[in-house]
Amino acid sequence: MKVSQEKTPKSQVTLTIEIPADKSKQAYEKVIKNLAQTVRIPGFRKGKVPRPILLQRLGPERIRAEALENLVQDTVMQAVKEQEIDALGNYQIEPGIDELLNRYKPGEVLIFAASMDVPPEVELGDYKALEVKAEETVYDPEQVDRFLADQQSKVAALVPVEGRAAQRGDVVVVNYSGRLMVDGEVSTEVIAGAEATDFQLELEPDKFLEDLIAGIEGMNPEEEKDILVSFPEDYAREDLAGQQAQFSVKLLEIKEKELPELDDDFADDVSRFETLAELRADLESQYQKQAENATNASIEGAIAQELLKIATIDPPETLIQQEVDMTIRQTVAEMEQYGLDMKTILNADMMPTLRENARPEAIERLKTSLALEEVARRESITADPAAVEEKIKGILEQLAGQAIDQDRLREFVTKDLVENQVLAWLRENITVELVPKGTLNPPKSEAEPEETTVEVEAMPTAEEE
Repeated sequence: MKVSQEKTPKSQVTLTIEIPADKSKQAYEKVIKNLAQTVRIPGFRKGKVPRPILLQRLGPERIRAEALENLVQDTVMQAVKEQEIDALGNYQIEPGIDELLNRYKPGEVLIFAASMDVPPEVELGDYKALEVKAEETVYDPEQVDRFLADQQSKVAALVPVEGRAAQRGDVVVVNYSGRLMVDGEVSTEVIAGAEATDFQLELEPDKFLEDLIAGIEGMNPEEEKDILVSFPEDYAREDLAGQQAQFSVKLLEIKEKELPELDDDFADDVSRFETLAELRADLESQYQKQAENATNASIEGAIAQELLKIATIDPPETLIQQEVDMTIRQTVAEMEQYGLDMKTILNADMMPTLRENARPEAIERLKTSLALEEVARRESITADPAAVEEKIKGILEQLAGQAIDQDRLREFVTKDLVENQVLAWLRENITVELVPKGTLNPPKSEAEPEETTVEVEAMPTAEEE
């Protein structure tokens, strides 16, 4: 058997294989021999079927097809081993199997090509000379005060109000119904989901449609009013985004919040801490850690971006598809954490679109991972076995009772630890400049602040802007 090897684009290797005449004949004869010993044909004992009868009953085409399949599989595997190729996934043959079958004549030379994905070559520039800028998130002590104020508001007592109109900060009870404006006229049909009775609404920004909140402000109990509302262009319901509607509102009741005192009793009621000082200290620690984590994430993201700029990587399709699978699984897991039943949402029709949308992110993640692996190889950075075992143990405890592929888990954990070590090594060996948050990635608008989350045991999770 003669084999020649050629590197082709997209990290593939093509093997041109020439099968000698005697081997192509042997493969054919072997299939006939095996079939003669296993096939049952009426009138003949098993293993005693004459060759002409076997060929007549089964047909030479079927025998040639089986012989060719065995021949291709065996010779490709042998060629891969001889050429010491680290093949990924399956291989593709050229010409296709139907054309190859037409060419295959037992006892004659057969030539075909087999292409397969291989690990990509990673070319890196001078990564030690990288200079990156990253945004620094600074802990703001006022975050604690805002969080506590938000918790006060959540547990506040609602006290009925008399003798004044509704104002910002109140909680009102209303009946309302909304109808779209069509060519300047109010539609007769109520918008689906835009009708309610005895609806309790807090007159605060981002609690409801701003135009509706502004319209209710100043109303008195039993007053009725038509309020013109403009739905934002980015409204969640696409059928309403950018539309105008008229809401008919009747104000039934006004309540105001009576906030509890910020003291030890408050801390004991809303958290696991007995004193306000302990609660504040815990919140400060969480916000400081969040700021530190955000800064580290910014640095690592900046390093990864700059590293990709000096990397030349042509990842094979096999690895891309594996990364797409991983990206989709992570997305599904995140959505399920929010309570969504992804089994009812995902279907065969939407999977091609989902995979196509995930592809760009998957390719960038894959290239980043390959670049970090190359740095690890060049700098001899490896995972500490003890750290690997410790992390695996923690994951297994979290997933107790679930079926886990131990080999894949170990591979994942090792890879993750190495990548983290490489990022830490790069951070120490390149130039990193920290700039104020918002310098590199300005917020879209002041009305869209970045949110963070803190947790206090025995207290609902709250979002701090």
